[in-house]
Formats: sequence, structure tokens, C-alpha cells
Amino acid sequence: MDRNLQRNGLINLVLLLAAGIASYAVARYTHSLSGQVGTLFFGLGVLVAAVSSFQMRLEERERLEKLEFDEVSRGSAALFQTQEAEAFPARRSREQFDRYFATGFTVMLFLLQAVGTWWLWRWLDDVPVAPLAQPTLAMGTFGVLALVLFLLGTYSAGLAKLENQRLLRPGANYLLLGAYLLGLIILGIIAYLAEFPRIDLYLAYALCLILGLLAVETLLALVFEIYRPRTKGVAPRLLYDSRLIGLFSHPEGIFTTAAHALDYQFGFKISDTWFFKFFQERFGWLLLSQVLAVLLSTCLVFIESGEEALLERFGKPVTRRDVLGPGLHFKLPWPIDRAYRFRTEQIQTFTVGVEVDPDSEKEKTVLWTVAHYKEEFNFLVASREDTTLAATNAAGGKKLPPVNLLSGSVFFQYQISDLRAWAYNHTDAGQMLKKIATREVVRHLVSADFNEVMSRGRSDSARILREGTQTRSDELKLGVKILFVGLQDIHPPVKVAGSFEDVVSARQKKQAAILNAESHEIETNALARADAFSREAAAEAVRKSTEASAFARAALFTNQLPAYKAAPEVYARRAYLGAFSRGSADARKIVIGTTNAAQVLQLDLEDKLGALPVEPPLPTRK
Repeated sequence: MDRNLQRNGLINLVLLLAAGIASYAVARYTHSLSGQVGTLFFGLGVLVAAVSSFQMRLEERERLEKLEFDEVSRGSAALFQTQEAEAFPARRSREQFDRYFATGFTVMLFLLQAVGTWWLWRWLDDVPVAPLAQPTLAMGTFGVLALVLFLLGTYSAGLAKLENQRLLRPGANYLLLGAYLLGLIILGIIAYLAEFPRIDLYLAYALCLILGLLAVETLLALVFEIYRPRTKGVAPRLLYDSRLIGLFSHPEGIFTTAAHALDYQFGFKISDTWFFKFFQERFGWLLLSQVLAVLLSTCLVFIESGEEALLERFGKPVTRRDVLGPGLHFKLPWPIDRAYRFRTEQIQTFTVGVEVDPDSEKEKTVLWTVAHYKEEFNFLVASREDTTLAATNAAGGKKLPPVNLLSGSVFFQYQISDLRAWAYNHTDAGQMLKKIATREVVRHLVSADFNEVMSRGRSDSARILREGTQTRSDELKLGVKILFVGLQDIHPPVKVAGSFEDVVSARQKKQAAILNAESHEIETNALARADAFSREAAAEAVRKSTEASAFARAALFTNQLPAYKAAPEVYARRAYLGAFSRGSADARKIVIGTTNAAQVLQLDLEDKLGALPVEPPLPTRK
């Protein structure tokens, strides 16, 4: 083996190591997640290049040993009639390397790939996504590294193909793979600059998937190596040489693979047709024409109704055309001119005090004792219940502040009124508006009364919040108009809502008992006054009747005295007859006519029902 090939293998190793260190440093400095994940491929490439370089030296020693043996054995063959193992120690070392070390290294490579995939995936799940720092520096550094890796990788791959050196191919494949990965990372940075901030994270996940595919391929290669037939004189394929990496690093081989598949499927040489050859030869130009068509399509921008767009050229507003209204507009291709759309006529909303839970919003009826949202914040609200607070302080011996806790969502609706102020005066105007609204809510509630906010004062609180938020937004030049503020589902914190309901229920029961007592008092007093009035009236009537009767008897005696004096006997008999008449008014009377005949009277003194007022005369007996 030529020493230039060995030197080229060492150069591949050193370049992979240097590129890995440089790319990791730049990725860490610029917070590029895909760049940090891609560094692992450089580390694997360094290991593979080191092993292939060492194996290249072993095979070169074996070749020189055989040449030396052939040169010496021409003089006297009997002189070197010894055991083959003793005559070829270099070959024995190479065979031991192929049998044990190469297999063990491949197993270690599989473990590194599998564990690396698992660890990187978990790391990407936990790591916070930070904005890229110095993206221009990252693009420049990665571009230079990609160019150097591509040039030397192409040279090494071509040299390995011409010289038929399989041990030079793994390092060359990793060089080309590193160049393509750096190019992919550069595209991710360009997409980040085009305001796709999470493309770097998605690209890092994609690199993890590629590493997982390499682990699966290495495992399958180890399994197939067990059942591979051994043919004497045929050099085995390197276990640690990945076919998948070779496909990634030599994408032009896809056409050859596709041509063989089509030829086999259709039964004739489709690869020899003019269309296939034309497509293979003009693939680059066709791809370039598609890219140009996509760039030309970015020269047209259509703004929908209700939208406005800001037109920027190289990150600065275009003079006299910075705001585009609804309709079709022409601009320079991306990334020279970029249009940022905003729905200026749309009524936008946000909520202060809660973090919305989509599952709980499906429920139509909610209770105070059940969490309404995914997360609820408690606000401090003033309390003016001096009597209750004084009683609590006196009972517990501790001074409690005159405040309560209140949970609820404050719903804000707004509209963008000045697009330039909204887009340029603040980095995140929407977040700034939400912070202003939160500050106004906290300031207002801490000076409001708990019972008023829970009942009749809700509309006044909403008006105060809308005016305060609008005033503060105008001071900061946010360019928004606050349309509506609503206090929704105001309630005590969920943990104490049950106790609050018990207190309210006790107060209502107390008030009901007071009202019942007052109604009973009114009813009892009214009945007592009516009874007293009735008795007083009856007594007055008896008094007047007695007095009248006494006066009447006195007048009667005064009037009867002259009559007695005038005729005492007549007055006495008349009084007697009057008394007799009054005394016998209820007695039965029998009137017997006077005759000269003797009569026998038979009286039946039994009471008779339905007796006539005047009895008929009894029959007489002669």
C-alpha cells in the first residue's frame, strides 16, 4: 500500500477531529441544538477513521512481509521451511485483528450509537430552546468547515475508488457525511432567520433518528456477520463501514441503485433509455430550476381581507411601502424582501389569571369547588368587613390583614390600531400587553372590596380595568385599542371554596332566622294589640250597659213612686200580677171556666212533644 494512502487516512482522522471540536465549540456558543447533536457523528467518524488507519497499517505490514518473504525464498526454499504462523507474524496479527478487535469495535460502535440516540433524545426533551446567538458567525464557520470536508472527502472517496482501497472509504464517507450535515445545519439557521424558530430543534430530532438508523444497521451487520459464508482469498467487508453512511455521503449512487431496481422490475435496460440518461445528466439543472421557480413565487404576496403586512428589505422597513394593505403586491424575492402579516381587523383575546385547560372548557356547568382551568392564580382583594375581622382577631389573638383571596379569569379583547407601533416599538407586543393587563388587574383588586367584586361591582371593575389598561398601553405606544374587559367566573380559591360556601350558607340561614323572628314578632304583637282592643271594647260596652241599666232602674223607681201614692192597692196588685206573669212565663197554664156543676179533673203532667200553645178544654163528666 502506498504511503500516500496511509497519510491520507491520517489526514482524514485529524480533519474529522478538528472539525468536530470546532463545530461543537461554535454550536455551544451559538446555542445550536442541531450543531451539538451533529458533533456526535464527528466523534464516531474519528473512531472509525482511527481504526481504519490502524488496520491499513496492519495490511501494509502484511504486504511488505509477504514481499520480503517472496524475495528471500527465491534463494533457498529449504531455509524457510518453518511453520506458517512463525513465518508470517504480521498476517497473524491482521487476522487476529479482523477476528476479535474489529468485531469488538463494531459492538462498541453499536452501543455508542444506541446509547447516544437515547441520551440525546432525552436531552432534547429537557433542554430549553434558546434563541440562536450570532447566527451569521455560525453560518460562516459551518460553511468553511463544510467546504473543507467536502473537498477532502471527495478526493479521498475518489482515491479509494480508483485505488480500490476499501480501508480509505470509511473515513472519506464520514468526511462527506460531516459536510452534508453542516450544510443541513446551515439551512436550519437560514430557516431560523426566516422566523421558523423551532426548526433547529426539529433538525436535532431528525439527526437523532438518523443515528438510531445507524445503530439498527450496525446491529444487523453484526447478526449477518455470524451467518456470512467465509471464502478463502476474498477480503471480508468491513463491519464498521456503514452502507447507510455511504449512501448519505454519495447520493449520486441513488441513481445507480434505482436503475438496477427498474431494470430488474421491468425486465429491460431502462437505465439505457434517453429519458433516464437525460434525467440523470440534467438532475442538477432541473433541481436548480425548481429552486428558481420557488424563489420567483416569493416575489408575489397576497394580503387577505382584514390583514395588513409589514414589508422589510434586509431587515429594515421599505420606504413608503412598509405597510401593505389587502390585495396583491410585488416584492423582491426572499430573503431580500420579507412580508410579515398581521390581522389588524381581527378582535384578539387573552385571559389574565388562568391557564386554559382544553378538557375543562368542554364542561358546560362548573362549580366553585372544582378547578375550572389547568392553573388558576389567586389575587389579593381588600375586605371591609370590620366587625367580622375584629371578632376574628379578638378570638384568635392574631392580627389578620383586611384582605381576601380571589380566583377568576379576566377576559380582554383588543384590536391592533397602529401596526408600526405594534411591530416595532416592542419585541413582543402581545406579551407586553398581557403584562400590562396583569399589573392593572392586581392593582385594582388590591384596592377593591371583595363582596363588591363578587356581586354588584363587577361591571365597574371591568370599566376601570379597561380604562387603566388602555391608558398604560398608550403611554408605552403599543398601538392597540382595548375593546372589552370581562370578569368571568369570579370565585374564592378552589381549596377554600367549600368553606366559603358554608360561611355564606350560615349567613343566609342566620338572615332567614332573623327575618322569621321579625315576622313572628310582628304577627304576635298585632294579635296581642287586637285582643287588647277587643277586650277594652267589650269592657267599655259592659260599663255603658250597666250604667244605662242603673240609670233606667233609678228612673223607673222615680216614676213608680207617684203611681203608688195615688193608688197603693191597685199598684200592689198590678205589681203582683206583673211579677206573677214574669215568673210564670215559662210555666204551663190551665184555664178552667167557672160553672155551678161539680167537676172531676184528671191531669197528665207528662211533657208532650209538639204540644199546642193552648190546650183544648178537657171533657167534662156529669
